[in-house]
Amino acid sequence: MAITPDQRIFYDENGYHLVRGLFEESETEVWIERFLAIVQEEVEPAPGMLVMRDVMVAKGAVVPDSRVAEIAKIQDFHADPVLFEGYMKHPRLLDVVESFTGPDMKSIHSMLINKPPGVDGRHPLHQDLVYFPFRPADSIVATWTALEPCTRENGCLVVVPGSHKGELRKHQNPDWEWLNLAYFGAEGADESTERVHLEMEVGDTVFFHPLLLHGSGRNRSSGFRRAISAHYASARCQFLPGAEPVGEYRPYLSVRGRTFEDGI
Repeated sequence: MAITPDQRIFYDENGYHLVRGLFEESETEVWIERFLAIVQEEVEPAPGMLVMRDVMVAKGAVVPDSRVAEIAKIQDFHADPVLFEGYMKHPRLLDVVESFTGPDMKSIHSMLINKPPGVDGRHPLHQDLVYFPFRPADSIVATWTALEPCTRENGCLVVVPGSHKGELRKHQNPDWEWLNLAYFGAEGADESTERVHLEMEVGDTVFFHPLLLHGSGRNRSSGFRRAISAHYASARCQFLPGAEPVGEYRPYLSVRGRTFEDGI
């Protein structure tokens, strides 16, 4: 599944690479079932996992009809055997990741996004590098896999091709009435910014650069919009001077190749 030279040229020019049908629906169903078991409290959340309610639910603006409809996402599932082993260490996924990070890589972030109907749920255009205190940026890559059809109606991922060639912008909370925690927006990127809507079927996976401007819109459908996402970095990446890992539980776990003690 390593990318072709033409695909690498497209990634270098546009900042993303979309692989159709990377996973079978039978594989993605296992991850949805695990998510549902966690949020319905049939399974204990793994150590360090954040189960995050949508802001409109948390502040009482929306009264959901189920526990599942309360949840915006689960984050940091490194310690969950089903999600970490099944998704983050999946050989087909890592074969493509290796094209961007090299053979020695670590996982640095993970989340399963559950965009419920009936809430705002937007994520403003942003760059993921704002969350990561290590470099070089070119040795970091995100993966984002559709667990259900993702359309413009239910708030699919949007990207701004070529924006990864710029610098890391300042990020701040946009002036929105409802905004989930840490959903920062990049300065100078707003509704007028031209973007590409990545409509995806189940199992489709996009890989993108941490400086690529991306976000998502409202879910205007009557169902959920779910996706699973992870970030990886070369084990040779270095923390910025004075920077430390974020959070109390943020392991940078080797998923392939050797571990370099002088790296992350």
